Amino acid sequence: MSFTTNTIDHTTLEKLVEAGVVHGAEVIGHSGGWGVVIKYGVTERSLAARRGAVRTFRKFETLVSYLGGVGISQFNVNASDFDEQSLKTTRVRPDASERMRSVFEAKAHADWANKKVAQSLADPAPNILHAQVMSDAQALIDAKRKKHAHKAAS
Repeated sequence: MSFTTNTIDHTTLEKLVEAGVVHGAEVIGHSGGWGVVIKYGVTERSLAARRGAVRTFRKFETLVSYLGGVGISQFNVNASDFDEQSLKTTRVRPDASERMRSVFEAKAHADWANKKVAQSLADPAPNILHAQVMSDAQALIDAKRKKHAHKAAS
């Protein structure tokens, strides 16, 4: 037996077990871990992950606990294609790593900005209008330009 492209989700599986129509399950080992095919009526469906793909359990014990939790205590095991060596590799997710790094950087920036805002709000010094700050800055720029132009002319 192999995996079928037709899948069944967790909620549907629970309802079928509750109705008593599930008459079998086969746990199938493959290079990525363990999967399960549920048999009910004349239909066989692979258990699906939340995103719709066939669900794979890396640990057999986790799969056994899962099946027990939904009410399936007896099942057949087909380990003919199980590859233990493939499970010993480290799973590297550079995309997830980069996502997490971006999240931490964004949080650090947000924390910094919130701290600056809190400091500004707590500052007892009188407020200066934006127009006044811009006018002072423009005057400083004009003075530096004039000084630079005077030096260049000499």
